Amino acid sequence: MNVPTIESVLKRKVKSPDPLGSYDPSDVVFLLKDLSNIQLEKETGEREQAIQSGVHYSEMLPVEYHPTDEYIELFHDTLAQSAEKVALAAAVVAEMIVRKRGLDTVLVSLARAGTPIGILVKRYISMKYNVDMPHYSISIIRGKGIDENAILYIWQQHGLHAPIQFIDGWTGKGAIRKVLVEACESLNERYGIRLDDDLAVLADPGQCSATYGTREDYLIPSACLNSTVSGLMSRTVLRDDLIGPEDFHGAKWYKEWASSDLSNVFVDKVSDYFAKVEQEASLQADEALAHPPEVTWQGMQDIQSIQQAFGIGDVNLIKPGIGETTRVLLRRVPWKILIDRPNNPNLRHIMLLAQDRGVPVEVFPGLSYSCCGIIQSVKGGGE
Repeated sequence: MNVPTIESVLKRKVKSPDPLGSYDPSDVVFLLKDLSNIQLEKETGEREQAIQSGVHYSEMLPVEYHPTDEYIELFHDTLAQSAEKVALAAAVVAEMIVRKRGLDTVLVSLARAGTPIGILVKRYISMKYNVDMPHYSISIIRGKGIDENAILYIWQQHGLHAPIQFIDGWTGKGAIRKVLVEACESLNERYGIRLDDDLAVLADPGQCSATYGTREDYLIPSACLNSTVSGLMSRTVLRDDLIGPEDFHGAKWYKEWASSDLSNVFVDKVSDYFAKVEQEASLQADEALAHPPEVTWQGMQDIQSIQQAFGIGDVNLIKPGIGETTRVLLRRVPWKILIDRPNNPNLRHIMLLAQDRGVPVEVFPGLSYSCCGIIQSVKGGGE
């Protein structure tokens, strides 16, 4: 097999990105193909049946859930209560990136949960170090890998040796981290360029990242909502009939949701606290680098306990952590929700959503997460 030369890679045609999303272009550039005019959504039950019958989740989109007024109020309450906490975690991540990678780093968020976190990291570094780091949002898909054209585009824009820092919102089982590790190995084998597979996250309850702001499993307000806190962008889509050899992976821009958009409200509110948390963030980053945290993948061990307890064959039906459980309640067919304790103050929105959708909640002591969502199997029960 002919291995492509770096010269040929850098000359390979990649279509320029479409202007997308409701964020200011100075905050992020989405390296995604605009599929806004294509009907890709399937109702939750139909989509669940398709996924569990072998259709890849990236070939269709969930219908965007319109949150109730009570739920939107919860988002604002949560943001008011946790904005400073989120700011500190984002600032710690930013400080660690600067110390580990330097100020010529290219920030690459994994769409879509990583995008608002990448914006926060970029804004903090701009405030503290007066450096405007490039920031892109690209697609990575479990079972299909990273968007190689997006990586090629970044190389073409910034050179092969610019450090790239991947960023996501939080960890669950660590599945995306594993996809990233495999993708970086594959790119190295093909092109001889070694990308660092370190995945910086705001929260790492799964204990599978070495660059994180916290390991507490709490509600990050950007996990509360779907597109309306992610620049009005859908999940990413990869389908052969829609994505050509020169294209980025695709996504939809839900412009019709503009009146409900809270994307900039979230990043603006959190950014307001950066000056206040700067000193503490610096201390925490120094401590984390002086005594590097262990990557134990403890979260995966929890999942195995749940599998055994409920006889669940498919590990993909278990979604650990507050962020993932929220997604299960918003866009999958939940079977039940497991929580670590009934009085956990981080679980208000989970209880509200579970009540809203009539989903049973059970206590499962000893979880390293605050909660786990279990998807209803089309065969019945967790199986």
